Amino acid sequence: PILVIRAARAIETVARAKLDESGETIETVFGANLEVLKRVPIAGGMGGGSADAAATLVALNELWQVGLTAKEVGALATQLGADVPFALHGGTEMGLGRGDELSPVLTTGHFEWVLVQSEVGLSTPEVFAELDRMRTDQASTPDVPPELLQALRLGDAPTLAIHLHNELQPAALKLRPELGAVIELGESSGALRGIISGSGPTVIFLMPNGDAALSLVEKFAANGKTAVRAISPVPGARIEQTEPRTG
Repeated sequence: PILVIRAARAIETVARAKLDESGETIETVFGANLEVLKRVPIAGGMGGGSADAAATLVALNELWQVGLTAKEVGALATQLGADVPFALHGGTEMGLGRGDELSPVLTTGHFEWVLVQSEVGLSTPEVFAELDRMRTDQASTPDVPPELLQALRLGDAPTLAIHLHNELQPAALKLRPELGAVIELGESSGALRGIISGSGPTVIFLMPNGDAALSLVEKFAANGKTAVRAISPVPGARIEQTEPRTG
């Protein structure tokens, strides 16, 4: 993936600059075998590429012993894309500006989701262009309802569902009207709310509990759709220790 390569080159540039400043040879070879295991829909509007880039920054900073602080890694993440800093932090955060001005939001418990994938991708630039055509006034920074923050703090899924909103959804539905039927099926089958994820075409459903989530996954499977259960919040990119392979 392009973002993974860009992230690796960004870390390598910093690493070589540090060697140069220290007076050591800059002919050091920075190598790594990067294997990306995708568990989110590709080109699905879920920031999967940004998460891959965040993981690459964290992994290579550790592997090459570059010694960047979390703040310095975050600065590189911002250069790579607006969604990359959040993938570094994880958890629940409020994003302003381009989405990279992040503030942690207290969340208790967890929320159950169902993600419904689409066989055909949806171009992010096309969705944004369609949004621009549909707008009748200039975009402004949206207010964050106190009820939304309280729902996150209390783990209140029904109240959170009321405040779920994606400004890109009308544009995505204009380009892919059939996604509306996916939302309708999910909401009529137990979901508290269904919305387009990012620029689409993945549709995400907030569920009241785990049993309802599993039931909806089965419902979509019976209708020939690929659906998976997910839980939030989750940690950001981090190093995990694994047992060495034997044999």
